Amino acid sequence: MSAVRLLVLGVVRMHRQPTYGYAVRQELLSWRAETWTNVKPGSIHHALKQLAQEGSLRALGTEGSAKGPGRTLYEITDAGEAEFVRLLETALVSADMEELGAGIAFMDALPRARVVELLREQRERSEEIRVGLLAMIPEFPGRHVAPYSVDLLELWSGVFANLTEWTGGLLARLEAGEYHMADEPTVPNEPAAG
Repeated sequence: MSAVRLLVLGVVRMHRQPTYGYAVRQELLSWRAETWTNVKPGSIHHALKQLAQEGSLRALGTEGSAKGPGRTLYEITDAGEAEFVRLLETALVSADMEELGAGIAFMDALPRARVVELLREQRERSEEIRVGLLAMIPEFPGRHVAPYSVDLLELWSGVFANLTEWTGGLLARLEAGEYHMADEPTVPNEPAAG
């Protein structure tokens, strides 16, 4: 759920003005977020309501509709801004692909040095997981273990090897100045950072 919460807060924040749940949903659909996260229309609306109940979003009112349910207008609160940053930083060090993907989607909301720091930590964590998985392989000889256990350990160590390598490439691009980050001045005709 934290990936959905991050995505919802990030999109509301990105709009820089009060927005409807439908607009949040449309934005995430335009990103094809359902292909790289577990976000569904129902989870978006549930997250909006829950974040409003918790005080991270403020519901500004609901307008009626003859065609369906009323539309509620939301804006992010100071508490929501803090929650967004907390979720974003947690996502950028996560080895969970869905959370990490949500973090990458909004990494430009942080200063460059902070993103580099967090992604270095994520890369180290992924490498530690890969090494740990490979270290388990010698523990699995014998007939009492499922015959595919070693294959699964090799599969997951390969996933984390790829994640480690991919993160290294992203870090190199960030360190070379690629992407516009929150602590950098906006260039004319360039959209502001998320």
